[in-house]
Amino acid sequence: MREERLVNIETKIAFQEDQIEALNKTVYEQQQKLERLETICEALARQLRALSDTGNDGLSTNERPPHY
Repeated sequence: MREERLVNIETKIAFQEDQIEALNKTVYEQQQKLERLETICEALARQLRALSDTGNDGLSTNERPPHY
């Protein structure tokens, strides 16, 4: 009976180690994706700031473009 109990405990520990390894891999992959998304967001924010700094080519928001 003790041998069987020990085998069950070892089996559970092995399963838990596999689960922890899989979770660590998932967390690592999510961190990599998060870092890529942060880089993209920062680039987009820089582009938006650059566009807002240049304005609308000198046109006010109520001014009609020349082709009207």
